[in-house]
Parts: sequence; C-alpha cells; structure tokens
Amino acid sequence: MRPVTPPDHPTRDAGFGIYLHWPFCAAKCPYCDFNSHVRHGGVDQPRFLAAFRREIAHAAASAPGRTVTSIFLGGGTPSLMAPETVAGLLDAVAGAWCIAPDAEVTLEANPTSVEATRFRGYRAAGVNRVSLGVQALNDADLKRLGRLHSVDEALAAVRVAAEHFERFSFDLIYARPEQTPQAWAQELREAIAHAAEHLSLYQLTIEPGTPFFGLAQAGRLVPPDDDVSRALYDVTQEICAAHGLPAYEISNHARTGAESRHNQLYWRYGEYAGIGPGAHGRLVLPEGRTGTLTEKAPEAWLARVERDGHGIVETESLSAEDQGDEFLMMGLRLAEGIDPARYAALKGRPLDAGRLAALVSDGLVAQRETGRIAVTPRGAPVLNAVVAELAA
Repeated sequence: MRPVTPPDHPTRDAGFGIYLHWPFCAAKCPYCDFNSHVRHGGVDQPRFLAAFRREIAHAAASAPGRTVTSIFLGGGTPSLMAPETVAGLLDAVAGAWCIAPDAEVTLEANPTSVEATRFRGYRAAGVNRVSLGVQALNDADLKRLGRLHSVDEALAAVRVAAEHFERFSFDLIYARPEQTPQAWAQELREAIAHAAEHLSLYQLTIEPGTPFFGLAQAGRLVPPDDDVSRALYDVTQEICAAHGLPAYEISNHARTGAESRHNQLYWRYGEYAGIGPGAHGRLVLPEGRTGTLTEKAPEAWLARVERDGHGIVETESLSAEDQGDEFLMMGLRLAEGIDPARYAALKGRPLDAGRLAALVSDGLVAQRETGRIAVTPRGAPVLNAVVAELAA
C-alpha cells in the first residue's frame, strides 16, 4: 500500500491527538456538567471496548496517515476501567495509526485507594502520565464537592502516582464557597509541595442543570463575589510563579518542559480524533477542517457503533471564519500566544490593526519581538472580551 499523505493545513505541525472518553463515574459530582454517568449495575467493559475499537478504526479510515503525538483518556472516570481495558484501547490506537516514540499518554484518575492500586497496570498498558482529580486539600470542601475521597487518600494516591509515573498532575478547584485568599494560599502551597511538575487550577463555575446551580438559585450556595474571585486568581498566579510553576495557560501551571502536550495540541489548534460517548473531534479531511460530535448517551452510542461502526451524530465543515475564531479563542489562552500569520492563513484576512493597537495601548495584549501576540497578565482575567474584540 502507498503511504497516505494527510491534507495540508496551517496547523499541521501542531500535532495529532486521540481523545478517548470513558463516560462512567462512581458518583456524579454536584458541580459537574461533563458527559458522565453512574451505572450501579456495572459496565460491560469488553462490549464497550469492542465498540471503541470499531470507532477508532472508523476514525483511522477517515484520517489515515497521521502520527499520534498524544493520547488522552478522559471522562467520566477512566480509572474505573480495568488495566486490560486500557491496554485494549491503546493497542487499538497503535494498530490504527503510527505512534510517535515520545507520545504522551495521559489517563485521568480519581485518587481513591482502590483506583490507585491499578496504577501499575496502567503503566504496563502504556500510560505514561496521570492526572488526578484531587479538587481540594480540605476534607469539609471535598465532602461539599461530592468527592468520594479524603485528603489523606488523595495524597496517598499522589505518592503512588509518583512511584509509577515520571509525569503526573493533579487538579484543584478554587473560588469555593466561603474560601478566603489566605486559606487558598495555604492550600496551594501544600499542593505545590506534593506536585512534581504540573497543576491544573480551576475556578468553580456554577453550571446550569447541575445541583450546585439549583442550590445557588435558592441562595443555599454562595460562591465568592467578583472581588474575592479576582483576589483568589491573583494569589494563584503569584504563588505558582514564585514556586517555579508559572501559568502556561489560563488554568494550567507547570515547570518548564512539563506542560500537558495533549492540551497544548488543543490550544495550538492541532488535529484530534474524538472517540467514545459525547466526544468532540477536529479532523482535517480532504474537504477541509471538520468538527465531529458523537452520541452522548453511553448505551445509545454503543448501539449506534454496533450498527454503523461509529457513534458520530454531527459533523460540521468549519468555515475560514470559524477556524480563525477558534484558533484565536484557543491560542490566546496560552502564555506563548499566537502567530498572527497563522491566524491570517486560517481566517483569510489579518487581525484588524486598529483593534490590536488599541488593546496593546490598554495593556491587555502584548506584541512580542518574535511577532507573536499574547494576552498580558492584566488581560488574562478578561480574556473573553479581548478575544471578542480581536475577532470582530
């Protein structure tokens, strides 16, 4: 067979990733609006694995000739999978595409003691990085957030991760109800003491349709006001930078060289296949860059894949306008910013010089000697407004 040459695209060198969505959780957290589901009767993992294999094969037929630079197993709770299931998923990806020798393979995990015992099996399966959903280093807040682990269990899982993986990260949620900047600073310093290279730090958002939204509407849950939220954000930036984990993206902090390569692929507008219930993808097809979305309900996705060979329910051919706007929205989240020439190649026209100059004058955007454009520390908290102004 002749080798397949992927279609050309202005972001071809950003990489090719695989996102595998395992949609099952032991419990649904009250703040979560992700596509996650609880199945008390258990999950037929061999049957779901067979469906994942079929959808992977379909994606490879649509986007052949790629070299996979990163794989991310997200959810849901992928650490509820047996190591054998994870091995089967990774074997299917390796059978469908060429895998780069230094490919990053990340698995999201909940830090319960039961799941931590599986880390050895995940490492043997080919996972080389884990991301732990710690969320808080305060037992009262963990309970409020609906988490099933304690602080002691979380830190024990972090230690186990460090034993089996050279690279690991964990998440924390801040701007929690009644949280003060002083308490958050103390918690953050404790987290950094346990984090080898990477932290993901997210402000709590109250999403419609979640239990937290109903509590907030009823006045029974009161998140910090805008001034306190801004103070919490500023504390986050200052403490992380002082400890050698500066923000390389709005919510992600890492030592130099330890950034999440898979997430960088998203923010740099690379190409990725979304596999599993409710997974999004962005593939460069002969007709152009195309968005894909699969069926969200796990059992409906399973039936669709078994019938059709894939679970895709929506495809969207992205216009030049769409691509430019997405590139801007994603790329300006990064501290490295964007290359305006790449934006122009996607959008079909350059950034508006007058709007850009005004944002630079206001101290919200910086133009670097390299020609790249980046949001400043002053502009980061109002990123959406900056993006809207530049995209207009």
